[in-house]
Amino acid sequence: MSDTPRIQERKQRPTAGRIATYLGAFTIAFWILFPIWFMFSMAFTTREEVRSFPKSVFPFTPFSTDTMEFFLGVDGVMSGLINSIIVAVITVVLSTVISAPAGYAISRYIFPGRDLFRLGVLAVRAFPVVVLSIPLAVLFIRANLFDNILSVALMHTILTLPTTILVISSVFASVPYELEEAGQVFGASPWQSFRHIVLPLVIPGIAAASVLTFVLSWNEVFAASVLTLENRTLPALLLNQLSQSGPAYQFAGGFFLMIPSLIFMFVIRKYLFNMWGQVSK
Repeated sequence: MSDTPRIQERKQRPTAGRIATYLGAFTIAFWILFPIWFMFSMAFTTREEVRSFPKSVFPFTPFSTDTMEFFLGVDGVMSGLINSIIVAVITVVLSTVISAPAGYAISRYIFPGRDLFRLGVLAVRAFPVVVLSIPLAVLFIRANLFDNILSVALMHTILTLPTTILVISSVFASVPYELEEAGQVFGASPWQSFRHIVLPLVIPGIAAASVLTFVLSWNEVFAASVLTLENRTLPALLLNQLSQSGPAYQFAGGFFLMIPSLIFMFVIRKYLFNMWGQVSK
């Protein structure tokens, strides 16, 4: 009986391997989070503090919205922000409308060319963006769609469709087909079985795929730079102006572009974990 507490104490005592794992995880987390935190602290302080050197040890010293107000007041930023939101929303709608039936078909039906279709979907991502952007720019010029946010939205839809299709197909695959069959056994039509049984279960996953599509469209910069001159999205505008701007503009712009990604990571995280077979509490 006296050996039992010693055994439990030995099991609870951290081993060298566990300590090394914790240190490695902490190092990776610090490596990723510190630049984000530093950019956040520089975006919410005065412009004088941003230009000063050395920087203060304590962030937000002093706390101020002066840098962000300066960034939002620069000519073209608000119009670029509106263009980015419009392009991302159009991309989400088109990508979801196309990906939902495609993902359902891939996950539920076995048809000739199914594997070839999957390979074709992935093959789109194998092409560099420049290979797709230049020919499409010529096509949009001939169709009088060049320098138009609709052309950028169509291009972003092409770029995000492979990811959205694969994510939504995995969402549908996670719902057993036996549930649909059970609904039909009890008298429901295939559409009623899908609408009342499957759809409520996959809506969170589709929402996660939609937010992922929004983030991909929001962060895309090369195609937007090639297809626009005046009606640029915010990332394309920043890319064109960063080399000629000061540190206050760069810090505020960089943090502003990270906001959708941060929201995606913290809000939609559990849905993606569930799709990959992990349970998030």
